Amino acid sequence: MSNFLSDKETDFAFAMDTIEPTTSMDSAVNTRPLLQKSESDSDFDEDPIAIRKEGIDEEIDIKDTRPLFNNWEPADRYQIGYIIFYILGTVILLPWFFFITAEEYWMYKFRPLSANVTITENGRSELQASFTSYMTLAATVPSTLFLIINPLINHKISLNVRMHGSLVTMLILFIVTTVFVKVDTDHWQEEFFLVTLGIVILLNIASAILQSAVFGVVGRFPSKYIAGTMRGLALGGIIAATAKIVSLFVGASPAISALAYFIMADAFIVISILAYMFLASTLFFKFHCEELPRHGSIQYEPVHTVEKPSSPIIRDISYTAILKKIWVHGMSLWYCFVVMFTVYPAVTVLIKSTTVGNPTWTDVYFVPVVTFLLYSVCDYLGRIISAYLTISEKRTWWIASISLARTGFIPLIMLCNAQPRQHLPVLFNYDTIYIVIMIAFGLSNGYLANLTFISVPKIVASHEQEVASTMLAAFLGVGIACGSIISLLIVTLL
Repeated sequence: MSNFLSDKETDFAFAMDTIEPTTSMDSAVNTRPLLQKSESDSDFDEDPIAIRKEGIDEEIDIKDTRPLFNNWEPADRYQIGYIIFYILGTVILLPWFFFITAEEYWMYKFRPLSANVTITENGRSELQASFTSYMTLAATVPSTLFLIINPLINHKISLNVRMHGSLVTMLILFIVTTVFVKVDTDHWQEEFFLVTLGIVILLNIASAILQSAVFGVVGRFPSKYIAGTMRGLALGGIIAATAKIVSLFVGASPAISALAYFIMADAFIVISILAYMFLASTLFFKFHCEELPRHGSIQYEPVHTVEKPSSPIIRDISYTAILKKIWVHGMSLWYCFVVMFTVYPAVTVLIKSTTVGNPTWTDVYFVPVVTFLLYSVCDYLGRIISAYLTISEKRTWWIASISLARTGFIPLIMLCNAQPRQHLPVLFNYDTIYIVIMIAFGLSNGYLANLTFISVPKIVASHEQEVASTMLAAFLGVGIACGSIISLLIVTLL
């Protein structure tokens, strides 16, 4: 018997190396590793067979308040899982950030090449003048549609197919875009215009699928992981803005700058593919994705591997019930991004510096530094602050009130020195006032967005977390689309 138990203890020690027992606030829950002896244990605790035999022979009533099963959770060693979700959050929008950051490159590709080309009032060809509008439309419509559809079809397509499929599609599209930088498209600009819009459509469909997949799966993890993913989203904006400023500083040509942007996007996508492949193979990931049982039990067979349950529990998902639980959070997030995209970047890129005597700052660096880099940094900091300055997920109307209060940023930014303008006066004709407004605008956006995403998984059941998180991603996408449409009207009111 002693040899038998020693072998079993060895097996359990092997299994417990990768398992961290989770603690509970309830003192009645036993959180000790299995077969670990404590000072209060009796001899029966060491030999469960002896307990059964003694109970049968002498009919002794043994009352043990400890649960038969111990809760356990694999460790995220070296925070690798957190880092990978951070990377995945960054890569969701980073390729698109680089795409729109290369505006000078697109203007170069569609520049007028002959005297027969029609020139608009601002000195651009028709392709140059219409490209940004068409690109915004090609990005917003398919992205919004797929963000809405994804929560309804996610359960029909495996997570790995959605993750790998979207990432590989994005990689192929950006490789093609990178190659076009070195291709002479001067003699077929109209065809290249259509090809580019097709790439934009497919890229944003893939990005929407990736966004729903990432937020759906990270919703099953502790709140710090979804917070890390949200910070990764903001980090993408910082990287793109920094790359823009660096390219201006070194005086790189539009083609060289675009080539650098697209190669960086290719590298980030490759890294994210490899990182997700590693994460999906870990015990930590499989545990939170419910591919492994959450309890360990006393067994008499060798415990070298943990197998999937033979008959997993299938729970019905009620989309209506989930929506009733999260609709206030969802609408708050939706309106947060409506306010953001109503003025950013459509109005903010028009704001000119009032500094006199420094044309380099006024004409070259003001918009990239203040409008893009400063805003992105503050957005990122707001997401960090939300981890320390929290609001209970039950206080939904506090979250809604913060979202509604951000409406005030729309007139504040419109009354800054945005040029050209025909209707509204300029009330804030100082760079410092505009900078303070942008700091508050970025901090509040990041704070509210992160707070909403970390709150929703706490107010739904565990089997509803993936759908709830993908629904929240849909609210975000629709908010971006609505804000972008409203921005077209706002610009005409200046």
